[in-house]
Amino acid sequence: MIYSMTGYASATRELVAASGTGGVSVSVELRTVNSRFLDLNFRMPEDVRVCEPTLREMLMNKLSRGKVDIRINLQRSEQSANAGAINRDALTQLALLERTVLSTFPEAGRLRTGEILRWPGVLAESGVAPETLRDAVLACGKQAITDLIDVRAREGAQLATMLLANVTEMEAIVTKITPLVPELIAKHQQKIVERLQEALGIAAPDTAATIVSREEINERIRQEVTMYGIRIDIAEELSRLTAHLNETRHVIEKGGKVGKRLDFMMQELNREANTLGSKAAAKELADSSMTLKLLIEQMREQVQNLE
Repeated sequence: MIYSMTGYASATRELVAASGTGGVSVSVELRTVNSRFLDLNFRMPEDVRVCEPTLREMLMNKLSRGKVDIRINLQRSEQSANAGAINRDALTQLALLERTVLSTFPEAGRLRTGEILRWPGVLAESGVAPETLRDAVLACGKQAITDLIDVRAREGAQLATMLLANVTEMEAIVTKITPLVPELIAKHQQKIVERLQEALGIAAPDTAATIVSREEINERIRQEVTMYGIRIDIAEELSRLTAHLNETRHVIEKGGKVGKRLDFMMQELNREANTLGSKAAAKELADSSMTLKLLIEQMREQVQNLE
């Protein structure tokens, strides 16, 4: 399996307050893009900051590369949002009770502030317990990470299909031009011979004024053409291209964390394609070199997204 470094996933849980009214909606969002290394960025309320170390460890165990934005949102219901606020109806009722008691027992002491605040119903319920909130965040984080890996795997599979298609197309180009190379080089050499002979006047009959014999000039031409043929021979480049394409296919089919390996292979393929173009002695070879470079560039762009 090959994994992309781009993806999005989220998970949400609804928590109900112990009182049965109000609650909190917990959501964890994960967004990832490509990066040379694993870069984790957290955005979360201070209420659940304690969850960061555990979430960081969970992500590092599952991901090896990519920039990951982790956003944790807590959406409290209206009742929970008012947690800790004074319940004025309960406070008014408590004041009425205190006056009633004092009218019957004037010697009784008045309620202190702490006693009033601790009176049931005066303060709105605090809602969800911190432990419950923390467990919900971690559960959402675990689910979001699982979904994110699935998303990255699906996109990675699509990228692998595209990469293999490009490899197949490049293999076909190499297979097509390999048997043509000797013939193309021979034709190009023949053109050079004809031009040199014409320039040197070899095509004309020998004359008594000829200082260098026809045989000597032909030998010199043969040597020059042979040396030029060696310089434009691309058999070695084609052989290396074939080897690199075989290795690229092997890496893709094997799967795993292949991003850096494939990036290196793109550099090697591009080097051979450039050399092939610089040595091209015929239009067919130059066109093939250009097509190879275009296919390699397409692959390079997609490889940047692989983990």
